[in-house]
Amino acid sequence: MNLATQYLGLTLKNPLVASAAPSNADLGHLHRLEDAGAAAVVLPSLFEEQIASAGGHFDAILAAGADNNPEAHQHYLPPGRVTHGPYGLLPDRYLERVRRARESLSIPVIASLNGATPDGWADYGQRLQQAGAHALELNLYSVPTDLDESGEQIEARCLRVVHELRTQLDIPLAVKMSPYFTAVGNMALRFAEVGANGLVIFNRYLQPDIDLRTLSLSSDIALSQAADMRLPMQWVALLAGRVPVSLAASTGVETAEQVVKYLYAGADVVMTTSEVLRDGPDCFRRLLDGLCEWLDARDLGSPDRIRGAMSFARLKDPGAYARGHYIDALQTWTRSHRSV
Repeated sequence: MNLATQYLGLTLKNPLVASAAPSNADLGHLHRLEDAGAAAVVLPSLFEEQIASAGGHFDAILAAGADNNPEAHQHYLPPGRVTHGPYGLLPDRYLERVRRARESLSIPVIASLNGATPDGWADYGQRLQQAGAHALELNLYSVPTDLDESGEQIEARCLRVVHELRTQLDIPLAVKMSPYFTAVGNMALRFAEVGANGLVIFNRYLQPDIDLRTLSLSSDIALSQAADMRLPMQWVALLAGRVPVSLAASTGVETAEQVVKYLYAGADVVMTTSEVLRDGPDCFRRLLDGLCEWLDARDLGSPDRIRGAMSFARLKDPGAYARGHYIDALQTWTRSHRSV
């Protein structure tokens, strides 16, 4: 069976990729992912706030956009006191992780930058390229807390970040985009126009909870589940064959069946972090074996035989991804519950 897959212009041995996670900072963990069948790995994110604070621009970044990235805000330390950031990866240390991963792994290593403002940190992408990253994933994580900032302004800022990074890089650039843009499809096209080689669908934002005992915000992470995959699967299907970039599906992967669904929708690769956190690196062996069994049972020698077959561009009734599907779902639910 030929599982070879093209993603960002890279040839992968199969369509399963380990997405960014804190545990991916550990070289031993990366080797276990590779041994279990992961075709590429995305390293944990290096935050624009870390780069700025390490360079002595702590006050400036607070003023320019600290509210945009609460995930990183909780890790701030003033200049002179910064010893480590999230996952212990300051800029120089992160570069060393990239070098070591590139030297010791036989699968592609994708570095990750997490940012939201075009404030000069984007030139760090070139250093990641020089350290050996096969590609770069930009995690656009921005919570718009300024009520005077328009959607157009937010979109323009995100596009500037992608454009600045693209001008610094020779390696492929993927954008891990939000599902909350006013027009997701149009933003996907615009990301491609300013130089993105791929899109990761979607960035999963972490919403805080309220701890009633302490009256404080809780940042406990809820791992994604299979039911969470419907929104990204819908948009993968809507974009496949219509936007000239690679597509990575992310969120909700627990079994090989979810991998197959994403491939049918049109994903070039399928990423997972939550299942690794739940089940360990060996989940890749289970997912890969399940994918091979599913394809073999149907005499399909490659994922290419099903990739995009259920996409918007190839369905005879593409309206199933739009309002027609919404109406049918409501009517079906109503009829089934009347008969109970």
